[in-house]
Amino acid sequence: VMGLSRSFVFLLLLYLLQESNTSFVRLSDNGYEDIIIAIDPSVPEDETIIKQIQEMVTSASTYLFEATERRFFFKNVSILIPESWTNKLQYRRPSHESYKHADVIVAPPAIPGRDEPYTRQFTECEEKGEYIHFTPDFVLGRKENEYGHSGRLFVHEWAHLRWGVFDEYNEDQPFYAASSKKIEATRCSTGISGINRVRTCQGGSCTTRNCRTNSTTKLYEKNCQFFPDKIQSEKASIMFMQSIDSVTEFCNENNHNREAPSIHNMKCNYRSTWEVIRMSEDFRNSTPMETPPSPPVFSLLRVSERFLCLVLDISGSMASADRLNRMNQAAKYFLLQIIEDGSWVGMVHFNNVAYNKSELIQIKSNTERNKLLESLPTIASGGTSICSGIRSAFKVFKNRNSQIDGSEIVLLTDGEDNTVSSCIDEVRDSGTIVHFIALGPSADKAVDQMVTITGGIYHFASDEAQNNGLVDAFGALVSENADISQKSLQLESKGFTQIQSNDWINDTVVIDSTVGKDTFFLITWKQQAPDISLWDPKGTQVTNFMVDTASKMAYISIPGTAQDGIWTYNLKAKANQEILTITVTSRAANSSVPPITVNAKMNKDTSSYPSPMIVYAEVLQGYVPIIGANVTALIESNSGNIEVLDLLDNGAGADSFKDDGVYSRYFTAYSENGRYSLKVRAHGGTNSARRSLRHPPNRAAYIPGWVVDGEIEGNPPRPETAEATQPVLENFSRTALGGAFVVSEVPAGRPDKFPPSQITDLHATLDGDEISLTWTAPGDDFDVGR
Repeated sequence: VMGLSRSFVFLLLLYLLQESNTSFVRLSDNGYEDIIIAIDPSVPEDETIIKQIQEMVTSASTYLFEATERRFFFKNVSILIPESWTNKLQYRRPSHESYKHADVIVAPPAIPGRDEPYTRQFTECEEKGEYIHFTPDFVLGRKENEYGHSGRLFVHEWAHLRWGVFDEYNEDQPFYAASSKKIEATRCSTGISGINRVRTCQGGSCTTRNCRTNSTTKLYEKNCQFFPDKIQSEKASIMFMQSIDSVTEFCNENNHNREAPSIHNMKCNYRSTWEVIRMSEDFRNSTPMETPPSPPVFSLLRVSERFLCLVLDISGSMASADRLNRMNQAAKYFLLQIIEDGSWVGMVHFNNVAYNKSELIQIKSNTERNKLLESLPTIASGGTSICSGIRSAFKVFKNRNSQIDGSEIVLLTDGEDNTVSSCIDEVRDSGTIVHFIALGPSADKAVDQMVTITGGIYHFASDEAQNNGLVDAFGALVSENADISQKSLQLESKGFTQIQSNDWINDTVVIDSTVGKDTFFLITWKQQAPDISLWDPKGTQVTNFMVDTASKMAYISIPGTAQDGIWTYNLKAKANQEILTITVTSRAANSSVPPITVNAKMNKDTSSYPSPMIVYAEVLQGYVPIIGANVTALIESNSGNIEVLDLLDNGAGADSFKDDGVYSRYFTAYSENGRYSLKVRAHGGTNSARRSLRHPPNRAAYIPGWVVDGEIEGNPPRPETAEATQPVLENFSRTALGGAFVVSEVPAGRPDKFPPSQITDLHATLDGDEISLTWTAPGDDFDVGR
């Protein structure tokens, strides 16, 4: 029976992981539940925003219901309110809801003055997007002339987010030569009527003229725009211009414009948006409703203090492979540097039983951090009872607060436990969030289900200490609801192995001006403390490292704001076959200047050979993409083997959009079955990296104006930036973990079953009597190799 239940749990886990996404949204009886709309901490307090969000979603629900042939509506929505806003009786504490899992983010515009709504969508057709970004001014109804009614626009963006469809316009190719020999505006359907004009405004007056044809392209000139008729009867399509009053449907196979060079046609193989939506799991699992649905129900959730309990494995297997000491190094790093001030932290140890080592302590200064350090384990023995550790963490939370919803458990284990299924229901019903750090190849896989159902983070660390996996995993456990200026960011994480006694490691780390506050250097070793030298950019030596001989680590926190520039370090080994690691973290230097960040992820959590996976890494400053950086993925297997993959932002292969700050690549080099972890390094140089000021892909159509009785009633021209990019005037470096994933069915010898990628950017240019063809070459295996 035990074997059967274990198999069932693992199959269920695989199913859940296959379906997992950062979003919690699920479809139940035609209604979307657990939608999270988060107001960013940087938005000034304004209760009207909450009211307007409710009105937007309520009207969107009715529009969505009719647009999908009475099939879908919005059932319940949580609005996440910043901690800095005044608390009200009707606000509740969030449980699993966080900014990381938000479907819609209400935040200041990426570039001041440009309130364009857009969906962050960088995966393939039919794949879900990341989030929708609305600005406060848009939500407050101040941009209705330019973008149309917010409820209708929300449905347009929801189709991007949920069903992986794309826009039926293309600002790079707004016109095309139709088979009718006419120049047509890129749109769907062609039944949308309007006129093509050049409109120029200076001061308060505007002039309009007919569009001229460019002699080279044989299309209209650059400034020509399509102005739709205000009054029309065409019903399609929502992915072209839902702001037209008559538009209430998506284009289907009967009215779809296959000729138009729209982004949707290019990404979705010329299928209509309704055909793509019909392929979705949502559509397959639903039937049209007889009666209209009730309006959406809203929960108002205000972010509050973080409650977290470390649940640490001290079973006998933790005594091998230096695991206990490595866990202590990483936990000390977490307690000293990562966990934010104001958080409450407790600690539980477990082997075959659990030991409550510390009740919740609120972190106010180093005094509380040091007190928690004293509770870390010193010996490991006995069996493994994960549920005992988790139940003990519940008690720690309840001793402080009867309401344990949203409390976080950080569970580290290296062993298997065939009783773990006995507390899965308790975990789900508790409202707690379980983060799981799997140490070594035997860590229990059934725990992964707890992570999935609670929305926690799942990391894996091998026994290869030089890969720094445990320190990285604890470093990734920053608060999901803290303002970005409060979060610890990893600038460097590097290991060195097979070092001989008296060998020197000489290297540098860059601290850029967007960070520097609370900067922390951590050195670890396996055998004997090395000599450590550190110099700041002016050449002044930094001393006073705190050396913890028992835990084989040394660290220093730089007071004030660390000087930006190149910091130099030298490490001299004192033993043969030594392993040394260095980790550097910092926080934003200025709360009003967003720091450069890196986010990494795989396109799915499980894969079976020969299905490829895709690595994605976003490099951003606030919401502005950083392009031209050098981005590398390091993918570590169960046994500690590392595959290195350069990620590209070239718009070919796995990369959906060129120069959007998302760097991508296919991963096919599976070396074995089991867990893998993803880590990404990003470096930017003064001559390469640039802030992209271009418009984001998948942004809402800006209405240039309407044609009323043959005359154009124009809107002001869309605010554009004169420069497409802005140089990043300094070097920067970041590292980030992207979580763990599981690969199965890898055959011996790994036969080559991976074809080259499809070419997606073939371009022909006429040069006299010759035609030049250009394209981005694919690789031997999708976009990897030659």
